[in-house]
Amino acid sequence: MKLCRFNDGKLGLVLGEEVVDVSAALRLLPTCSYPLPEHDLLIASLDAIRDEVAKLAAAPGAERHPLASLRLLSPVANPGKVVAAPVNYLKHLEEAREDKAIHHQNQIGEIQRVGMFLKATSSVEGPSAGVKIARPDRRNDHEIELAVIIGKAGRNIPAANALDHVAAYCIGLDMTVRGPEERSMRKSPDGYTVLGPWLTTPDEIADPANLDLVITVNGEVRQRANTRDLIMTVPQLIAFASSFYTLKPGDVLLTGTPEGVSQVFPGDRMVAEIEGLGRMEVGIHAD
Repeated sequence: MKLCRFNDGKLGLVLGEEVVDVSAALRLLPTCSYPLPEHDLLIASLDAIRDEVAKLAAAPGAERHPLASLRLLSPVANPGKVVAAPVNYLKHLEEAREDKAIHHQNQIGEIQRVGMFLKATSSVEGPSAGVKIARPDRRNDHEIELAVIIGKAGRNIPAANALDHVAAYCIGLDMTVRGPEERSMRKSPDGYTVLGPWLTTPDEIADPANLDLVITVNGEVRQRANTRDLIMTVPQLIAFASSFYTLKPGDVLLTGTPEGVSQVFPGDRMVAEIEGLGRMEVGIHAD
């Protein structure tokens, strides 16, 4: 099942080049009062609403929209945290160590030693919003990544059971300002975590460790790889992250980017694709 959020927060079932409005399924979500939960209600209830989504989509007169006509939002509205994996492809580790414009005298170590990092949830945006360059005085790079959406809470999750905690996958862009500051700061400007174009549930992904990914900028291929090249696999990353903090429904895990990161400028157009997860176009703008 492929589910998107669009326009003013509606929920849609993606069927080819059409989206069926299944927003009525949101009425099944639990009502909350202050203090609000520390997780995303839709992701936590995904299994519970899937039958209702299917029923609504099959109903006569169900409202349908051309996919291309919609403003696509981040498929996760309220992630509790965004956990990111640095230099998790060997060739990107090598290029980061060799290119001074990337490392800025920062220590570039293996992920097993330096660990993961957190991005601000305020950086999460959908593809239709585009990316506003936060620091035009600096180099700003694209980084395409497989994004994993946690569906079941857990702490100290064994790698052997880790995929049981996955609600969905989507494409992620971990946009980056280059400079001397810590990663968490340089990767957390507003809009610098682009998620989309929709959620794809695990039953549609045969093997998250064998997905082709590619990003082009203005039609030029910049990054191309396969998730089989990850240094730490998706289950290993989930186990690693959960050994430090509890993962909750709606948490986003960015799995790392391959080699080929490069600068983007206002007016550029990025097209990111991951096998089985769709294609999203994201524009770069100055304001």
